[in-house]
Amino acid sequence: MPEIVVFAATGRSTEQKRGLCRDITEAMVRNFGVAADQVTVQIVESSLDSKSKGGVLFSDR
Repeated sequence: MPEIVVFAATGRSTEQKRGLCRDITEAMVRNFGVAADQVTVQIVESSLDSKSKGGVLFSDR
């Protein structure tokens, strides 16, 4: 049973997250040969002031 964890900054709509989960699930089914109901996708969101890149907070970009 594959489990995929996606880390992302907040700000995506439910529809965007739904599409991502669907696409990831389809890729796992196609490439790993598992049934869709065996795939778990979890999106872990961080606020923009709790994530940085290059030492700069996402909220400061």
